[in-house]
Amino acid sequence: MSKPTVHDIAKEAGVSLATVDRVLNARPGVREKTIAKVNAAVERLGYVRDTYAANLARQRQYRFVFVLPEGPSQFTETLKAALKEAYASQIADRVVLRTVSVPANDPHAIVRSLRSLDTDRLDGVAIMAPETPQVRDAIARLKEAGLAVVALATDLPNSKRDYFIGINNLSAGRTAALLMGRFAGGRGEVLVVTNSMRSRDSLERRLGFDEVMKSDFPEMVVLPSIETYDDPARMESVIADVVENRPGVVGLYSMGLGNVPLLDALRDAGRAGDLIVIAHELTPKTREALQQNELAAVITQNVGHLVRSALRVLRAFCDSQSIFEAQERIRIEIVLRENLY
Repeated sequence: MSKPTVHDIAKEAGVSLATVDRVLNARPGVREKTIAKVNAAVERLGYVRDTYAANLARQRQYRFVFVLPEGPSQFTETLKAALKEAYASQIADRVVLRTVSVPANDPHAIVRSLRSLDTDRLDGVAIMAPETPQVRDAIARLKEAGLAVVALATDLPNSKRDYFIGINNLSAGRTAALLMGRFAGGRGEVLVVTNSMRSRDSLERRLGFDEVMKSDFPEMVVLPSIETYDDPARMESVIADVVENRPGVVGLYSMGLGNVPLLDALRDAGRAGDLIVIAHELTPKTREALQQNELAAVITQNVGHLVRSALRVLRAFCDSQSIFEAQERIRIEIVLRENLY
């Protein structure tokens, strides 16, 4: 059986091809009664519009902005590299893409950057930023302007964002706890560090980590989360203090993106390779640390998939198309030294 075409719709509805075209493309000049007739014909025939062909015919361009945290983050640099790669592929066909860097720990600066976006010249925004009241308000304004908005890597669930693209961070924290408990034999203290607990991903990872530690490894003690605010000197001070005053610490869980200063601090303290260290995101530095046995495991996600998913989802919202959930689900991956290659 052949697929129904616009000619079939015109015949079924008793209207011209031009009228069908105007209705399908939501152009003015058609009476409500006629629009209803065309839509009814579409429903009866099971017509599925080829959005790609329609956009190609109209020379439609999608204009997207990715708002990413600034600073010395290898994960962000990996994300930018994946964006560049995706931009050269078919998934970014007819996409005009740019990135905006914002200070992750300054919600007011993030809002200023979001407010400065020319919403009249944009179709969608992907945002990687902590959720604060100010950021939620800024996202609400983007939605009022008619833009598609997705949260990237760290969720903004209380905002008006359309979709979250990233791993389940509660499950990621639970995974880290299971690995830590088994590697440590269920005994000892665990230090937890992150750049900021204002980041939703860190908050959810800590919740998941605590759940499994409490249920499966009750003899292990998880210390309060330490926030370093992307300050290498603070990270060095925290590690030095742990080495000197907490001899019972056997493991360290790094929930955020500050793995480079963490590894440097461990080396300076003479504890690199001594503690069981579990971190997030596979970058050149964490890969090297795995090879040197300075990290026990890295919990990561496919950054290329993350970026491609963001582009697909933004386009789907712009075209009022459904999202193929299974395709956009980002998997949690566990990387050890033995499976790096």
